[in-house]
Amino acid sequence: MLKIQNLQYSVAQDGKQTGILRGIDLNVEDNQFLVITGPNGGGKTTLAKCIMGLVQPTGGSINWNGTELCGMSITDRAKLGVRYGFQQPPRFKGITVRDLLTVAAGKKLSHSEVCGLLTRVGLCAKDYLDREVDTSLSGGEVKRIEIATVLAGNAPLMIFDEPEAGIDLWSFSRLTETFGELRDQRNATILIISHQERILSMADKIIMVSDGKVSGMGDPQEILPQITGDTVCFCKAMEKS
Repeated sequence: MLKIQNLQYSVAQDGKQTGILRGIDLNVEDNQFLVITGPNGGGKTTLAKCIMGLVQPTGGSINWNGTELCGMSITDRAKLGVRYGFQQPPRFKGITVRDLLTVAAGKKLSHSEVCGLLTRVGLCAKDYLDREVDTSLSGGEVKRIEIATVLAGNAPLMIFDEPEAGIDLWSFSRLTETFGELRDQRNATILIISHQERILSMADKIIMVSDGKVSGMGDPQEILPQITGDTVCFCKAMEKS
């Protein structure tokens, strides 16, 4: 179980502290498929980075299956089974896709295993296994490869920050199938930051984060109409202005 209590994060700005996270409280049961959404700048990515340890909160608690994560290194969190997919993945000159997947898995993978991982994210294995993860790859290709590395770890807690970003329509369709398989397998807790309705509709629960707080949470049938209504109201207000 992932238990987050009164999580806070603030930064110094113009001589004063600006709150990015303002007391996030969240309980996530094991093997749930949750999607976090909300307006840009609301704190979604900061929340995810706090869980992974990329950002250290200024207050509160993050507990994963009885272990307090706050203060732990990224490496130690990874050893506990926490994995993270960046919105803008890094590149690794001199490292092939095959090598990166092997490192992510923490063990030697068979040819069929690495091929299967790439197929799950919509890539043809023979075209990518021996390519370097460098600037020769497009942003969408690097994104899909990174998602494959998260899957390779077979971790009990996977976090994906806007996995649809920079991905073509066909690959996005394949990714939604992969996420559907992960949800149905029920052997990992999945947290996805997304604005895509197809991903939102797959969730066990949708978590709305805005202004650094959880502003709503519920089933897709409950939350999606609220999101649609808020968007329509905002557009009409902009038209009048």
